[in-house]
Amino acid sequence: MFQKYKSAELVKPGGLDLKDRLVGVQRVTKVTKGGRAFGFSAIVVVGDEAGVVGQGLGKSKDVASAIAKAVEDAKKNLVRIPIIKGTLPHEQKGKYGGARVNIIPAAPGTGVIAGGAVRTVLEAVGVHDVLSKSQGSSNPHNVVKATFDALLQLRDAKTIAKDRGLTLEQVFNA
Repeated sequence: MFQKYKSAELVKPGGLDLKDRLVGVQRVTKVTKGGRAFGFSAIVVVGDEAGVVGQGLGKSKDVASAIAKAVEDAKKNLVRIPIIKGTLPHEQKGKYGGARVNIIPAAPGTGVIAGGAVRTVLEAVGVHDVLSKSQGSSNPHNVVKATFDALLQLRDAKTIAKDRGLTLEQVFNA
């Protein structure tokens, strides 16, 4: 899932204090010749609130096992996000399907100005001050993936300096 992001650092779940947050549960129906078969689909975000976050999808006949499957899936997709003093290194836009998300760093004390699925992801990452705007589709699956798209494109100054073969001072002064 994260192959297209060159700065994405995959993280193993061992030793992390991960908290899971439920984004949404949908009841889904499959119509067969014997009638309707009901099931549940759950999307979950897990994070340690210190820069590590992952998202997962679980499907099952009952809600509890759908959530459990989603948490297990999320733990397989953990990535590290750069956070600087409780906010983001720079503004970034993300998109997935019809969902568009814009996340903007904010001054200390601002809080998480975000709604729904974007707020859940940003709180799981551990961002304390951020502004965001979600446009287009409000489908929680696509909004979560658009938020991840934006977060995975974030790069801090050390990463940029390393990529360009410069020192931190050269990046800021050149």
